[in-house]
Amino acid sequence: MHDLSVLGPAVTHQLYGVAVRAVGRRAATDDRDRGAVSLEQVLWFVAAGVSVAVIAAILWNNIRDEANTPIDTPTAPTP
Repeated sequence: MHDLSVLGPAVTHQLYGVAVRAVGRRAATDDRDRGAVSLEQVLWFVAAGVSVAVIAAILWNNIRDEANTPIDTPTAPTP
């Protein structure tokens, strides 16, 4: 069973490729290396990593502050 979020773009790209070959033109992506990583992809990856690190630091500081807070020890009532 295929997920529609994967199947939809795959079918679209296949149909586009067939249409381009039927017309006799080359696809726009044939001129470049398909394995290359663009600068935009690198920047998105860095931005995602930085945001995860910031959120982790905020959570860690909150947990550490809460762990360092002294506990009020309950005492028994005096008669």
